[in-house]
Amino acid sequence: MNGDDSGLKNACNNSPANLERFFPLQQRKRRALRLQSELGEVNLVVNYGQDRASGQWGCALTRHWGLEPHQKITPGFADKLCFTATATGSYEEAAQVASRWTQSPVSHSTVHKLVQRLGALAEKQTRERVVTVPSEALPQRAASALAVVMVDGWMVRQRGPGWGRKKTQRNRVEWHELKTGVFYLDEPSARTQGGRGLLADKVVVSWQGEPTELGRRLNWEALRGGLGRAKNLLFLGDGAPWIWNLQQDRWAEAVGLLDFYHASEHCWNVWRALRGEKDPQLPLWMDRRLHWLRHGQEKKVLREVAGLKRPRGEAGKIIEREQTYFESQAQRMNYQQIASRGWPIGSGAVESACRQKQCRFKRPGQFWTPKGLRHLLALDEARRNHHWNQLWN
Repeated sequence: MNGDDSGLKNACNNSPANLERFFPLQQRKRRALRLQSELGEVNLVVNYGQDRASGQWGCALTRHWGLEPHQKITPGFADKLCFTATATGSYEEAAQVASRWTQSPVSHSTVHKLVQRLGALAEKQTRERVVTVPSEALPQRAASALAVVMVDGWMVRQRGPGWGRKKTQRNRVEWHELKTGVFYLDEPSARTQGGRGLLADKVVVSWQGEPTELGRRLNWEALRGGLGRAKNLLFLGDGAPWIWNLQQDRWAEAVGLLDFYHASEHCWNVWRALRGEKDPQLPLWMDRRLHWLRHGQEKKVLREVAGLKRPRGEAGKIIEREQTYFESQAQRMNYQQIASRGWPIGSGAVESACRQKQCRFKRPGQFWTPKGLRHLLALDEARRNHHWNQLWN
């Protein structure tokens, strides 16, 4: 069944006798069947009976269309409602948009139930995919000179164990990290007239839980996208330990690079603590060090940070923390060498992906359950990563 109602239209042309050659029924009865479509309500009279092979009761026509036992929405209409739910900001907004292009009013509860049912299917298909060896989507394409993997994390609100209770000592709301990864090949990228980078195609995968599962899912999509034939692999992230543990676990052969923006931010933390926020020479002082960092003199910056004496109080704690940070990231800061190859030194693609996810999953008033979040995420990734049509086959 495709993402429209062509299968339903074709099935309407089949006589019950023809259908029952494939789905023979006994104790057959005639029953009314009402389905909601984008053109309004469809009222049919169908055969209902017991399958001779399995002994189960059902309708040959709805089985032919691929409808669930209690499904009251046509597949084409379900496709459009789910797609709208992933592309708008909430179930309420999706229902309002859908009500403008259909002759039947749509409630947000209808959209929510549909997303949960088909999101569970999308998640099931994902779990089944990642245990297989993927076929490259475009094997006729020339091998890429550079493949890029970027990983980051952001916090999402969830309903805690005390949610909905008047008196409780348990958290009503909890924050949990949603880990997000991006993969793309460098060749399809382009730039606007203003110099801003554009990606013609990228894979975005998110997971709440162990980083290894994010790595497994992202690696499958990357292999499908051409990672296996890429001549070089670049991995970018911030300083979170789980990110670099994931790189060693899944892409140990990759060139690892600390995102330049995060390195710059930590430089600022050091010299703000050392010189004070109001020091008028601080911008000039920082420009010089960021220039060193970006243009091949990162060891000079690293030696200077490592040799700083820690003052007492909060400033000393900040400098100690940043010294540890730079020491752990020292081998991932060769920005001039990477940039001279034409490779990116910033993780803007995954930062952008995280921001897009937050615009859908971190809106005011949104508090997710783990299951509700996972199902909508699975649908969103099916749309973004070109698996959507598999939901309707």
